[in-house]
Amino acid sequence: MATHDNSFHSETFNARLLQEFYDSYDEELEMELDDLRFNDNGEPQQEGDRAFRRRYFRELLHLQGELVKLQDWVMRTGHRVVILFEGRDAAGKGGVIKRITQRLNPRTCRVAALPAPNDREKTQWYFQRYIAHLPAAGEMVMFDRSWYNRAGVERVMGFCNEAEVEEFYRSVPEFEKMLTRSGIQIIKYWFSITDEEQELRFLSRIHDPLKQWKLSPMDLESRRRWEDYTEAKEEMLERTHIPEAPWWVVQGVDKKRARLNCISHLLQQVPYEESESKTIMLPTRERHEDYRRAPVPENMVVPEKY
Repeated sequence: MATHDNSFHSETFNARLLQEFYDSYDEELEMELDDLRFNDNGEPQQEGDRAFRRRYFRELLHLQGELVKLQDWVMRTGHRVVILFEGRDAAGKGGVIKRITQRLNPRTCRVAALPAPNDREKTQWYFQRYIAHLPAAGEMVMFDRSWYNRAGVERVMGFCNEAEVEEFYRSVPEFEKMLTRSGIQIIKYWFSITDEEQELRFLSRIHDPLKQWKLSPMDLESRRRWEDYTEAKEEMLERTHIPEAPWWVVQGVDKKRARLNCISHLLQQVPYEESESKTIMLPTRERHEDYRRAPVPENMVVPEKY
């Protein structure tokens, strides 16, 4: 009986791991892969699952359409928005950011994902290197991890001392209040997942060659220090949840629902209004009798293998 139970749990785990592989791919590819999915008995997936996926894509496209309207309003009004995405490793921050930016103009909607500070940056005022990425009028900037690194990874991994952590906690509320007084809207999200879900996602990355680049020695060490990160996170939320820039917690175990919930909530935080659509007329191309299009040399053409 025990052998049967172990086999059952192993099959269930493998099926869930396979689902994790599929869920990580881009939207169009996800749609194709979902049509090929089967359940544990080799039968087509349940209609309920397929129905939710159809609803997911419909809702996502609708929300992305609203994001386009939001960006247009931000550009027209000169509004400035900063969105911070924090959470444990593999919590789904990158997936949400990707879906937010997927249909937006990258010239006025940027993602800031800063690497570890270099030797020079380590001697700067802590917030200095983040300031260069703040938005100008009409821009949205999303930080894939932010100045809250100090309260999380830097503290847990010993890259700063407790005196520096305390100075951060004294400074960050005033820093964010200063930004909001200057007209920058700050929206802060923390993505929450369970211990078991993070383990599953890490294993998925280990076994998927297309995702192994996402794993770093720091990620693996963070897995070992789960409880330390929990304590650091709880203190961070308590000490930096201010009226000018409150924290919002996204339940991230179900990645698709987390994406929809986060984007829907984000749209509610900015008082955007849809503008009247301008009629776009395609101009008639000018044609000249003496124009001849020169052929492209064969040795410059990309082979058509597909």
